[in-house]
Amino acid sequence: MNCKDELHEECGVVGIYGVEHAARVAFMALQSLQHRGQQGCGIAAVDADGSIRIHKEAGLVKDVFGEDELSGLEGRSCIGHVRYPTTKVGGRENLQPFGITGKIGRFALAHNGNIVNAEEVKLAMESHGHLFSSTSDSELFGHLIGVGPVSLGWAANIGHAANQLDGAYATVVLTENALYACRDKYGFRPLSLGRLGDGYIVASETCALSLVGAEFIRDVEPGELLVIDADGVHSHHFSTERKHRMCSMEYIYFARPDSVIEGCSVHVFRKRSGALLYQECPTEADLVTYVPESGMSAAIGYSEAGKIPLQMGLLKNMYVARTFIQPTQAMRNLGVRMKLSPMRSIVNGKRVVVVDDSIVRGTTSKQLVQMLRDAGAKEVHMRIASPKYAWPCYYGIDTGTRDQLIAAQMSEQEICDFIGADSLYYLSEEALFKASERTELCTACFGGGYPTDLYGYSEEKE
Repeated sequence: MNCKDELHEECGVVGIYGVEHAARVAFMALQSLQHRGQQGCGIAAVDADGSIRIHKEAGLVKDVFGEDELSGLEGRSCIGHVRYPTTKVGGRENLQPFGITGKIGRFALAHNGNIVNAEEVKLAMESHGHLFSSTSDSELFGHLIGVGPVSLGWAANIGHAANQLDGAYATVVLTENALYACRDKYGFRPLSLGRLGDGYIVASETCALSLVGAEFIRDVEPGELLVIDADGVHSHHFSTERKHRMCSMEYIYFARPDSVIEGCSVHVFRKRSGALLYQECPTEADLVTYVPESGMSAAIGYSEAGKIPLQMGLLKNMYVARTFIQPTQAMRNLGVRMKLSPMRSIVNGKRVVVVDDSIVRGTTSKQLVQMLRDAGAKEVHMRIASPKYAWPCYYGIDTGTRDQLIAAQMSEQEICDFIGADSLYYLSEEALFKASERTELCTACFGGGYPTDLYGYSEEKE
């Protein structure tokens, strides 16, 4: 049984071209993307001789890169990556960026997302003698680029490789003379372009651009390949079947609240969601609180809409290891209590509304409700700022199988009874679109309507 009781980060990418000490800038940008992956990280940089040097290790950005490592990555162009494994757990061989040598030359690649037809493409390549050193579908992307005809050039080969893959990817490719950045034709994952001095930066979120002082230019479009070189930025579209199916969980949970995704502020989206949550389910209560930190913006919206005081009813200990890595359920239960503590002086004797972004397995919510009751809360009402999470994601979020998702197994009332709340309400899908002011999003995890063929991939998770 999968022990995870929370949504897990995807990955984050950054690419820099034409900037002094590019790797040092990437080091700072990657720290702002650390929430997207904590398993490992890496940077690939082009030095003065045109050689690509790579350093990557398991661990947090601040621990992997010191002065010695960054001094070995001098140059004006680089790519970087933070990783959370979304499919098969692996060692250092799965850390990115990948360094690849193909017929067309030497390059480095980093990728965020999950390719649903990876096994089919990989088997076809292996039948033609290709060998893979990792279990990552990112390496597959690199091999497809590497086998392309030299005569076509880099952009055409990258576009051709992208067209053979289905699923989610925001990808950066570094060569001796250029930086390439592309998004899948559905636009599942965010990728933004900014200007930094006389050079450029692309990153998974705009918070990375802001941190390094870059000026936001625009989002990379679905099915678009950007070529950034000495002549500036050039746009190519490798697919004519372009959609805007941004992952709804980017807005709900993954992205930092200070990021802007395709013109929509993440904080504003979450705050609107909270207000709509109150409109759909007004509740008489003494205070509103939130599960730190992802529930905070929605709680602000709920509090303001209902004119109910917002209080810090739960305190998060930032220095405790995450609960899902604990080996037994008893230790995980203790881990939740170590990570989150109720504020007895605030909740004692009060009717409390708790706003959270989602419920995955329900065990953490169950413990939180009990902790608030133990702290003296008279009533505990759970309000979830997203629809019921009932279907696995195959595009880069590690959520397990349907039998591990409580919303796939129980009704709303049954979930309420299981977690011990006085009431429970989930935001409607209609409100989700209203909050984002969009007509297209990927909401497969709520309703099961997957935008792509799953190529039998779901059989591994059902």
